[in-house]
Amino acid sequence: MASLPYPTTEYAAAGHGGDGLVEMNALDSLEKNHDRAQQDKHGRQEHYNKMASEIPQDRFDDEISVYEDDDNQSMARSIASSVLTADGIHDLPGFYVVCFVILIGDMSRGVFFPSMWPLVSELGGTQVTLGYSVAAFSFGRILVSPLFGSWSVTYGYSKTLLVSCSILFVGTLLYAQVQNVGKPQFLIFSQTILGVGSGTLGVTRAYIADITAQRNRTTYMAWITAVQYAGFTVTPFIGAIFNKTMANFDVQWGILRLNMYTAPAYFMSCVIAATIVLMRVYFRDRERIQTTKDPKKKSARRAAIDDHANQLTFIGVTVYDCCILGCMLLNVATKGSIGSYETLGINIAELQFAMSSARAGTIVASCGTVGVAALLSMGYLAMFFSDIQLICGGMMIMCCGILSLAFLEDGSSNPTWKFILSIFLVYSVGYPIGHTALIGLFSKIVGRRPQGTLLGWFASAGSFARLTFPIMSGYIANYAGLSALCYVLICILGVSTVVTLLNHKTLTFLSQ
Repeated sequence: MASLPYPTTEYAAAGHGGDGLVEMNALDSLEKNHDRAQQDKHGRQEHYNKMASEIPQDRFDDEISVYEDDDNQSMARSIASSVLTADGIHDLPGFYVVCFVILIGDMSRGVFFPSMWPLVSELGGTQVTLGYSVAAFSFGRILVSPLFGSWSVTYGYSKTLLVSCSILFVGTLLYAQVQNVGKPQFLIFSQTILGVGSGTLGVTRAYIADITAQRNRTTYMAWITAVQYAGFTVTPFIGAIFNKTMANFDVQWGILRLNMYTAPAYFMSCVIAATIVLMRVYFRDRERIQTTKDPKKKSARRAAIDDHANQLTFIGVTVYDCCILGCMLLNVATKGSIGSYETLGINIAELQFAMSSARAGTIVASCGTVGVAALLSMGYLAMFFSDIQLICGGMMIMCCGILSLAFLEDGSSNPTWKFILSIFLVYSVGYPIGHTALIGLFSKIVGRRPQGTLLGWFASAGSFARLTFPIMSGYIANYAGLSALCYVLICILGVSTVVTLLNHKTLTFLSQ
């Protein structure tokens, strides 16, 4: 480095006196400090290079896997902020905004949960009508989940999420008018719009997959799943409060009506508006870039995994495609079972246990809070159990929870502990742990392939389950009874568990 110019003794002798000498001494000190800083910098760099050289090359293969596919190439607008750490999330503001988007998507389901059945009853509907109303939300998600997934690749995350949140905002305003219209069909329509606005699960999961290391993918997926789970299991607390405090309150100003049915809708409108503002201020879009891939850089382990994944099965489909399809079917089984609870939970509490909707909503929200805690501990569970073990264990616990409702007596004389036990096993333990491990397994198997599109289809599979199972549950419970529904759900989860265990070696190998 060239020496910095500074005043000399001749400069001082020329009449500038002590001021010149002070400046000279100060600049001498500055130059020495600068040289020492440069030496320290070079010393640290040599230390880091030595550390990097001691790390096995195979460890780097996992870290760069998210960059080896064109679809997974994404960069923040600031290059300095786009450096992916080995174990952490580098874009925390973007991560938090995405968490808010996930939260409001399922809050649109959870906040309305305690008042849905009373609203359907007031509109003259039955259990079948309730099933269609709940299914309409998932129907909306099915319509747009793959589309939003492809939009995130074509137009970026920011525009996609802004469009979805705007649609969700409109859906809450439509829901607030259901009572004024007075038709169950309009409730189904508003639920569909809410589902369309919340159809970004694939997009948000792809965003997290883009900014996290593969070996810790299950932990990060657990974090955002905890947020999603809190949205539809903890926020019934809010709906229960509205039900309790506004049970006899009804005020109307023209088309604006405020009571226990509309208050959750207006509350959600405010939350969604705040999320849109946060997105505009703090969320930085990630731009997709195209890179030239060199197949020679593939590790031996990755080559072996890809070779096995591309082998054809006896049905003429590759092993990879079979695993992707199997994960989607597991998603259907778990999401469908929780969808049945979502549909008939309040109905069962009122008819079989003589509970109020506010109390039942509080029980569900309390168990959901415990489930969020279980999700946040997924990082510790992953240290002792594999994804396959967590998936199968979760489904078996769900079976036990469902079984506790299979032997209820007709009427409202059943002990309350059976309802609480069932909700606890399903909402607090079985579903959150098993389903989150499934999301992590699916993302690992997808690996270098397009995360956005495939996770969009994965979300659509879950939405399909929440479309069909509520309708199925309404018909079975209405015509064959609650016990028959419980046996059907236990059978579906049991078969799913057995099939998963039989193929655990292949699933584990492809998820490395």
